[in-house]
Amino acid sequence: MTKNLLVELGLEELPAYVVTPSEKQLGDKIAAFLTDNRLDFEAIQTFSTPRRLAVRVTGLADQQTDLTEDFKGPSKKIALDADGNFSKAAQGFVRGKGLTVDDIEFRDIKGEEYVYVTKHEAGQPAREVLAGIPEVLASMTFPVSMHWAANSFEYIRPVHTLTVLLDDEALEMDFLDIQSGRVSRGHRFLGQATEIANADSYEADLRAQSVIADAKEREALIVEQIKAIEKEQGVQVEIDADLLNEVLNLVEYPTAFMGSFDTKYLEVPEEVLVTSMKNHQRYFVVRDLDGNLKPNFISVRNGNAEHIENVVKGNEKVLVARLEDGEFFWREDQKLKISDLVAKLANVTFHEKIGSLAQHMNRAKVIAAYLAQKAGLSADEAAALDRAADIYKFDLLTGMVGEFDELQGIMGEKYALLAGEKTAVAAAIREHYLPNSAEGELPETKVGAALALADKLDTLFSFFSVGLIPSGSNDPYALRRATQGIVRILDAFGWNIPMDELVDDIYALNFDSLTYDNKADVISFIKARVDKMMGKTPKDIKEAVLAGSTFVVPDMLAAASALLEASKTDNYKSAVESLSRVFNLAEKADSSVTVDSSLFENEQEKALAKAVSDLVLTGTASDKVAQLFALSPVINDFFDNTMVMAEDEAVKNNRLALLADLTAKADKLAKFNLLNTK
Repeated sequence: MTKNLLVELGLEELPAYVVTPSEKQLGDKIAAFLTDNRLDFEAIQTFSTPRRLAVRVTGLADQQTDLTEDFKGPSKKIALDADGNFSKAAQGFVRGKGLTVDDIEFRDIKGEEYVYVTKHEAGQPAREVLAGIPEVLASMTFPVSMHWAANSFEYIRPVHTLTVLLDDEALEMDFLDIQSGRVSRGHRFLGQATEIANADSYEADLRAQSVIADAKEREALIVEQIKAIEKEQGVQVEIDADLLNEVLNLVEYPTAFMGSFDTKYLEVPEEVLVTSMKNHQRYFVVRDLDGNLKPNFISVRNGNAEHIENVVKGNEKVLVARLEDGEFFWREDQKLKISDLVAKLANVTFHEKIGSLAQHMNRAKVIAAYLAQKAGLSADEAAALDRAADIYKFDLLTGMVGEFDELQGIMGEKYALLAGEKTAVAAAIREHYLPNSAEGELPETKVGAALALADKLDTLFSFFSVGLIPSGSNDPYALRRATQGIVRILDAFGWNIPMDELVDDIYALNFDSLTYDNKADVISFIKARVDKMMGKTPKDIKEAVLAGSTFVVPDMLAAASALLEASKTDNYKSAVESLSRVFNLAEKADSSVTVDSSLFENEQEKALAKAVSDLVLTGTASDKVAQLFALSPVINDFFDNTMVMAEDEAVKNNRLALLADLTAKADKLAKFNLLNTK
C-alpha cells in the first residue's frame, strides 16, 4: 500500500534568485533522504513561490524495505584465541554491528576463513522514518542566511509554517521552534491562512487563496498573458528567460499589464531605457513589429486585475523617475571632455596594492601594442588599438555609468562616437569588457579583442604579482572569469600566440607602477582555464595535451578535440601504444646526440628514420593525429626488428636520438605516453 506525502515550508519572502535553486535542492534532498532510508516512491514533484518551498512525493511505501546485510570481520586465526574462544577483536566486531558472537559464521575466502555476520533489520513504518524530515530541512544551504528574534540558529528567512501530510494525516514534528500542522498561508493580500486537506489537494487549496504553487504553471501563465497583450496591442515583447525566472519568483498570483512613458525619452540611447526597465524595474521591453523600441513596458503584478489602472500609474511613475535620471545624465555627460575624464583616472584606485586605473591602462596599452604585432593587426587596426588603449576607461567617470554601472563600455562607445572618435576605437571601448561571463558574448573586432586581452592580461598579472591569487572557490576579483575570457578570445580569433612566450615577453617589460611576479603560478592558472575549456574531454587526453610542448591555446583545444574523436576509432589503441613506447624510450635519449644514418643496422631502422625525416605535421589537428597514427606500422616494425637498448653505446644512443626526433614532432600535439588505452 502506498500513500502520498506533502512537505511545505512557509517562509518570509525569499530573494527571487534563491527560489528556483532552493526548490530543486529541497526536492533532491527529500529524494535522497527517502532513498537512504529505504522508503520506495514513484515520483517527486516540487513547488515554490516567494513564500514557500514544497515537495509532494507520490506512491510512497508505507514501510521501509527490510534490510539484510553481510559484514566481513577478522580472519579466523585472529577471531579465535589459543583456547578456541572468540577473541576481543571478534567480540568487538559483532558488538559494533549490534549482534553477538552467536551470530558469527566462518566463510572461506581464497583459502582463508573469515568471520561473517548477517544483520537483519525489519523495515519501520513510513511515519516513523519521516520524523527525520526536520533534519533534511535543516541541512539545506543558501547563499545568505539570517537569524531572527532571540534565536541563535540561522536560515535563509524566518520560518512561519511547516506542513507535513501523509495523505490526509498531519504528522507532528518541530522545525526551528515551529510546530507542524496542516495550515498554510494564502496570498499576502488576496488570501488568508488555510488548511491543506490532503497531499493531493495542495494546489487546489492554495489556488482558492490566490496562490499558484506550481512555478511552471505561473511561468506559463505569465507568458500566456504577455502573448495576449502582444496580440491585442500589435507589439512584440522580449521575454528574456532570466528576467522571466526572476519575475515568476516575485509573485504568487501573476497578472501582466502594459504601461507607457513619454516618447521624449526615446531620444535617450536605447540601452539606457532597456537597463532602466529590465535591470532596475524588472519590466519586459516592448517593441513594434519592426523591432523598434516603443514607449511601453510590460510588468507583472502580484495579484489580480482589480484596480489594475492604479497599479499601472504607480509603475509608470516609478519608471519615469528612472528615465529622468537617464535623460539628465545623457545630456550632462555630453558636456564633458574625454581628455579631462582620462586625466582624472589617475585619482581612481584600481586596487590599493596595485595602483590607479590610469596605471592599469598604461600597462594595458603597452601589452596591446605587443599583441597588435603578435596577432598581425594592420597599421590602421594597430593605430585604432593604440588610441582606444589611451582612453578606454573614461566612461567610468561619467554620470550615466555612475548611476547605471551595467552600461560601462556601452556608454563609452556612444560618447566616443559623439566626440568624433573612429568607429573602431569606439567599438573597442565597448568590447574590451567582453566576455563578461563564462559563456558571454565575445568581441567581434580584432581591435576590441586585442584590447580585451590586454586589459585582462594586466588584471591577471598584476593581481598575481601582489599575492591576490584565487584559492579554492574564493575569487573576489573574478580572475578565473578574466582568464577564461583570455582563452576564449585567443581560440575564437585563432591567434596562435604561445602563452609561455607571451608571459615571458610581457614579464620582461618594465613598468614604473608595478613589476610582474609569479610567472609559474600564472602559467598554471591559464592552463587550468584551458583544461576547463576542454569540457568533458577525458582526463588523460587533457593531461596529454596540456603536458605537450605547445602552449598555443587554439592548437591545444583543437588537439584535445581531435584526440577525443580519434579515441572512438578502431586503431586508436594500437597507434597510441606505439607512440607511447616511443615517448617512454625517448626520455632516455642524450640531447647532445644527433642521428647518424651510418649507424643504422637494418631496413626497419632506415624506414623509420625516413618517415621521421619526411614528417611535417600539417592541416587541422585531426589531420596531424592521422599523420602520426599512420606511422604506427613503421614504428611497430622498428621495435619488432630492432633492439633499441643495444650493447653498442653509439648504436643505442643513435636509436634513442631517432625516437627523440619523432617525439619532438609529436609532442607539439600531445605527450602520447600520458594517454590511457586500457
